[in-house]
Amino acid sequence: MVAMKSIQDWTGTPGTLISWHPSPASAAKMADAPISSVPVSHQQEQHVRAYREHVSQESDMARLLVPAWDLPGRCDTRAMTHVINAYLRRHDTYHSRFELTDAGEVVRRSLRSPRDLKFVPTEHGEVTAAQWREHVLATANPLQWDCFGFGVIQRDDHFTFYISVDHVHTDAMFMGLVLVEIHMMYTTLVGGGAPLQLPEAGSYNDYCVRQRQYTEALTLDSPEVAAWVRIAKENGGSKPRFPLPLGDPSVPCSGDVMSVRLLDREQGERFEAACSTAGARFIGGVFACGALTDLEFSGNPDYYIITPTTTRRTPAEFMTTGWFTGVVPVTAVADPADFAGTARRAQHSFDDGLHLAHVPFERVVELGGSVGVREPDPGVPMLSYLDAGLPPLSPTVIAEWEAMNGKLYTDARSAFQVGMYVNRVERETTLTVSFPDNPIARESISRYVHVMQEWFLRVAEGDTAAAAPRQRSELVPVVGR
Repeated sequence: MVAMKSIQDWTGTPGTLISWHPSPASAAKMADAPISSVPVSHQQEQHVRAYREHVSQESDMARLLVPAWDLPGRCDTRAMTHVINAYLRRHDTYHSRFELTDAGEVVRRSLRSPRDLKFVPTEHGEVTAAQWREHVLATANPLQWDCFGFGVIQRDDHFTFYISVDHVHTDAMFMGLVLVEIHMMYTTLVGGGAPLQLPEAGSYNDYCVRQRQYTEALTLDSPEVAAWVRIAKENGGSKPRFPLPLGDPSVPCSGDVMSVRLLDREQGERFEAACSTAGARFIGGVFACGALTDLEFSGNPDYYIITPTTTRRTPAEFMTTGWFTGVVPVTAVADPADFAGTARRAQHSFDDGLHLAHVPFERVVELGGSVGVREPDPGVPMLSYLDAGLPPLSPTVIAEWEAMNGKLYTDARSAFQVGMYVNRVERETTLTVSFPDNPIARESISRYVHVMQEWFLRVAEGDTAAAAPRQRSELVPVVGR
């Protein structure tokens, strides 16, 4: 569930494609929708502006999340239509579209009533893998309402269900919701059961209002802003940069994804024990390996990285589809002869900085421009850690997801950052990296991943006293993916 794959790796036998998109009446209602008093979230505003910047540079922005999984038999189109519409009406982020005004402001237009929202199925006939990938990649951009869609690829004895949604409406945590509100609801209905009684959903609109109230009250003297300003000044006035070349950012290119195994199950347990002995958790060890890897290439022991975390706070928000993710700045002094100290410092930095996820860096730039804080250049590194053994996931959920041939695809388009995702499941710990698809970046990422992979193994083997990791001859790829 947690490992991403490039959509170009989505293959399979041909099947009949059915997709769900807004009905003509719903599209007309949205075209006439009034401007909403609900402000766009900082995440949504930044995403729309980034999209326009990519367009101006003639590049295609990475923006789609595409989960897909298999179900047995033939799809009951009527039942699936009911389930999809119930899901969309339940979550108010889908009731809006976004515009850029002549003044450069991002505004929201919203349907007058959730009942005005209706998606209908369309049959496209038999398609090959290349054709369904093309169909999914044609999902509308975030300045159009229908930047999310649903579909099935029907074969003789089973069908694949997928969702293609632009990031402007969601973060990766929507995966748990769609498995309950679409997958489980559909299988319950076609099995003759009563509709599932779901907890009341929260409101992303309410979150947007609260977020703007909080960020508008911030000043340059606010402790949260001051912390971000201090970190920015230590990184040339902005977010940190990846330590190796990534090619010419002015030359448009798509993106690519690389995945490798870091640790098997037993190695992961030994790695966790080493972190615990150091006074850190697994995530602290992840940041420590990142710091030690970065030192190899930058020569600078002062490590800076950002890591994503949810800004959800209430039980209702955990039941809400929307983009709640913020980033936490993590700092640590890397000492290749002292993994324990490096991990401990990284863990303390992460724990102490969690509250900074509620302060969007874009707001820090607005407030800190007078003291030299600026928008980041391309090439910002992000290091994420997810343990699938912790709630709301579990080994049982992951096993069921894999039994359904579940996959999470990305559109592998261009991005302004290097995304590194360390994911731990019961049998292994993996690293997935998204990066610009050019020869210079590919070489840099391969070198970086080699060293990071070696540091994880050294810690698991208890060999952390050497001044530098030994080089591996080749990357160990993720197996069974």
